[in-house]
Amino acid sequence: MSRIGKLPISIPGGVQVTVKEGVVEVKGPKGTLNVETHNRVAIEQKDGKILVDRPDDTRESRAFHGLYQRLISNCVTGVTQGFSKELEIQGVGYRAALKGRDLDLSLGYSHPQIYKAPEGITFEVPKPTTIVVSGIDRQKVGQVAAEIRGVRPVEPYKGKGVRYLGEHVIRKAGKSAK
Repeated sequence: MSRIGKLPISIPGGVQVTVKEGVVEVKGPKGTLNVETHNRVAIEQKDGKILVDRPDDTRESRAFHGLYQRLISNCVTGVTQGFSKELEIQGVGYRAALKGRDLDLSLGYSHPQIYKAPEGITFEVPKPTTIVVSGIDRQKVGQVAAEIRGVRPVEPYKGKGVRYLGEHVIRKAGKSAK
């Protein structure tokens, strides 16, 4: 493969990276993550860095080059620091609580919504209206946060529901009296 645009990823101390045929395994203090790679990129480990390379400048090669560089970088960040997403709940009587590892959501339905924690995901509820979803896999953390948000998405008239921390919701005026 030619050396067009190598993207180096630094490997911090305490992280072990194994590059095998088609699989990159990253082990760190928080756990282990794997990335299955495509044959359109070459991945090698040199001098405490992971080098991602592409064979040519076609559109597909450039896309896979950036994709796998970012996936491996996210694995290194995940096993060292981890990822988290914060959700906030707005609405009268809307709240969250922990039941063991699972999340108990009271969101205005006739019964509480129980969200079971998937493997590798932890929940924290610092306040009854704040949920923190944490884990080492960035994709899984984002997916779980989106599923929790989907239990009661924010409605545009009163702004009640589950939203990401700092999310801006466009409000509608509603009916106006004449």
